[in-house]
Amino acid sequence: MVDEMGVLSDMLKTNEYEFWFVAGSQHLYGEEQLRNVARDTEAIVNKLNESGKLPYKVVCKGVMTTAEGITQFMKDVNYNDNVAGVITWMHTFSPAKNWIRGTKLLQKPLLHLATQYLDNIPYATIDFDYMNLNQSAHGDREYGYLNARLGLNNKIVYGYWEDEEVIQEVADWQDVAVAYNESFHIRVCRFGDTMRDVAVTEGDKVEAQIRMGWTVDYYPIAELVAEIEKVSDGDVEKEYQKLQQDYELNVGNNAQDKFEHSVRYQLKQYLGIRSFLDKKGYNAFCTNFQDLAGMEQLPGLAAQLLMRDGYGFAAEGDWKTAALTRLLKIMAHNDRTVFMEDYTLDLRKGHEAILGAHMLEVDPTIASDKPKVEVHPLDIGDKEDPARLVFSGMEGDAVDVTIADFRHGFRMISYPVDCRKPEAETPHLPVAKQLWTPKVGLKKGSTEWIKAGGGHHTVLSFRLKEEQIHDLAVMLGMELVEIQ
Repeated sequence: MVDEMGVLSDMLKTNEYEFWFVAGSQHLYGEEQLRNVARDTEAIVNKLNESGKLPYKVVCKGVMTTAEGITQFMKDVNYNDNVAGVITWMHTFSPAKNWIRGTKLLQKPLLHLATQYLDNIPYATIDFDYMNLNQSAHGDREYGYLNARLGLNNKIVYGYWEDEEVIQEVADWQDVAVAYNESFHIRVCRFGDTMRDVAVTEGDKVEAQIRMGWTVDYYPIAELVAEIEKVSDGDVEKEYQKLQQDYELNVGNNAQDKFEHSVRYQLKQYLGIRSFLDKKGYNAFCTNFQDLAGMEQLPGLAAQLLMRDGYGFAAEGDWKTAALTRLLKIMAHNDRTVFMEDYTLDLRKGHEAILGAHMLEVDPTIASDKPKVEVHPLDIGDKEDPARLVFSGMEGDAVDVTIADFRHGFRMISYPVDCRKPEAETPHLPVAKQLWTPKVGLKKGSTEWIKAGGGHHTVLSFRLKEEQIHDLAVMLGMELVEIQ
């Protein structure tokens, strides 16, 4: 979230992460060859950084040849909070026993870049000097065996290091690795409990902290109301002026004073919730329409603006999805990655689709049109008519993800989807909405989702890829159901 001074809220900042790159080798071929290995390693790191495609800097840490050096290197990685992970390259044949102790100690993501410095076989000139510097075909398999033997959840990127697709794979993995590190900084504030009698929003908060690093705490709604009441009219007015610049204010059938009061109250909630979260160190939150004592309205526009800023959120006390929203926003750099809910279905042949929406709270970063600020009645919650952003979603490929808690652990469920705009306007359903169909088809996709225990609250992302969701689940040691 960026404030008036252009400074990101401390609660949403991530570390200035970097990744350490190291090559594996040995002393069989002499010191001159090791110098050449070091030269080639530095050249690869420089080219990767110069590509402009990596979201995070890669730092060259030279060549590792001994078990003692590798072990110390991994210890340094673990204790440096700015290092998000390790990239290894077996430039020449590197006896893998040297890596056992250090790799067992490593507590951060590992990428094995299975590549070769040169991309061709020079048949007319190839000799043993060439072979001694281009033995990845040998070294990768020795190193890969060791990692498989250790049961390591590492990533392997295979191919020539200068190819765009290889660089993109490294970039995608960096985003996942940073999200993994940031997962242990996710703190969810629960305003109220989960919705009564609902099963899928329940979960083991202690296990979530053990497995994913998520801290999940409860605060009574009265404490939030007190913070909202501290917000000044002057601060609300500043937000109202910004709102007029960013969105279209549609008074509709409301009296002007009623419309403005509703919108301003949502902005007061927005500022109050933000202040509460920032003061207490939280970067995600959930609300519950069954617990609104002291509030005039269910937070609608307020929640949408906070998600736009990068805070995690989910409704009905669903802290798991609130944390997942924040986590995937980190992976996606807060780009078109939103809290969503399966709302209603189109089961007609040739039109099969899910209409995703929520009562009020869908992130405007997926809007295909300029969102409108509107005020309408809400049957749920028994409060005053809340303001909300109304818009239609985007077209394109996306991935839809949820987390469910089973007795044996957490399960991540995902499928790729084709997104499109709703086929028509919904004048009597004034909400933010997105239409999509699972790529495997609505029947198969929904059947498999239900069979796997997937809930109705999800995170929908146009930025993230299926492979990144897979890699995240692997890093977290979480069961993953991929519906493809």
